[in-house]
Amino acid sequence: MLFRQDALDRIRDGRVSVVFRRWRQARVRAGSRLRTMIGLVEIRSVDKVDDVTEDDAAKAGYASADALRGDIPGDAAHQLFRMEVGYAGADPRIELRSHDALSAAEFAELTARLDRMDRGRHGPWTRDVLALIAARPAVRAGDLFAEAGYPDMLSFKRDVRRLKELGLTESLDVGYRLSPRGSAALTRMRDASS
Repeated sequence: MLFRQDALDRIRDGRVSVVFRRWRQARVRAGSRLRTMIGLVEIRSVDKVDDVTEDDAAKAGYASADALRGDIPGDAAHQLFRMEVGYAGADPRIELRSHDALSAAEFAELTARLDRMDRGRHGPWTRDVLALIAARPAVRAGDLFAEAGYPDMLSFKRDVRRLKELGLTESLDVGYRLSPRGSAALTRMRDASS
């Protein structure tokens, strides 16, 4: 579920607590948390509704129900969903990225996770991709995927996102770089293998 930046800012500030979408079926569940540009947005409730009210419009940051109706994303032929939302804090990956003083247990757990990822259909890739990003920061994914042995850019980007989930990489305006955690982990893995 995508949000415009102005809506995200108002959700973070508490000025917006309700959003609407038109979908064939609900695409989010109550209790889920979405990663956004501002951090986590919690979906507190999801309900099918027939229309919007003036009270809903105010909670959604609109001057009137008519103004809100004219700005609801999605196909007008689809069901209308009302969601209560709230800011749920910073993206935990951001803090994780800076955690570079890995204990022996943390390092063992991280390398075990990377080993499990390496057992997938693509074969061992995690250390190679980390090393490539370390050697070529801020280089477009379109210029890296073939060098990393990937048949297409989308599968490469998917795997880089998996490393990002572990706090090892960061997305830049162009390309990627290793986080402090990623740099520390790669150094330790190299030291352990030599």
